[in-house]
Amino acid sequence: MADATMSSPVASLGAGAAPARPAVQIVPVAGLPIVGAVLGFLVISIAGNWLWALDFFHVVGGGLWTGIDLFVGFVIGPILGRLSIQARMEFSARFMPKMLLIMPTLVTMTLASGWQLARHLNDLSVAYPKHWWLVASFAVVGVMAVVAIGILEPANLAVLFEMQKPHPNGQRIGRLMRRFVYAAGITGAMQVATLIIMTRITTW
Repeated sequence: MADATMSSPVASLGAGAAPARPAVQIVPVAGLPIVGAVLGFLVISIAGNWLWALDFFHVVGGGLWTGIDLFVGFVIGPILGRLSIQARMEFSARFMPKMLLIMPTLVTMTLASGWQLARHLNDLSVAYPKHWWLVASFAVVGVMAVVAIGILEPANLAVLFEMQKPHPNGQRIGRLMRRFVYAAGITGAMQVATLIIMTRITTW
């Protein structure tokens, strides 16, 4: 009888306790000064024709963009698919706001610096058949940029806004996260093609 009396409050507390919702900040304000500094230095480098800085932005931005896409698509993706809905929400609350700043910044610095480098090094005026490599590069990078800005970022924002609701839909968050991960995997695979093209161009 005593055991039953003591166990009933515990059982009722366990049954009625809802998992704590993770705090969500759509835009991580602490990261905005870093993004502003990076983009500001990029603009100064383009205006001043600083080839070393443009090369730095292109190599670092492209390397990080490639690494993040491959890591998210082929490492985080399979792990995320095996997590519970609550665990996905916890992960999304911490991961997605950071990606909201990181990916547009990397895409911008890589593409802007890469175009300026190609222009200054006269790579845009090479004759065919070498010019086909540039055409292939523009096509692949253009598709990746569209995927990053047109699919990854809307999915990212949709997850964050869903988690701001009083009763977020965990299944919808899971679907949006899968869309995000699949898109990152596609761009990651395309990054391999970009690496092949870029290494070919640099060995002309």
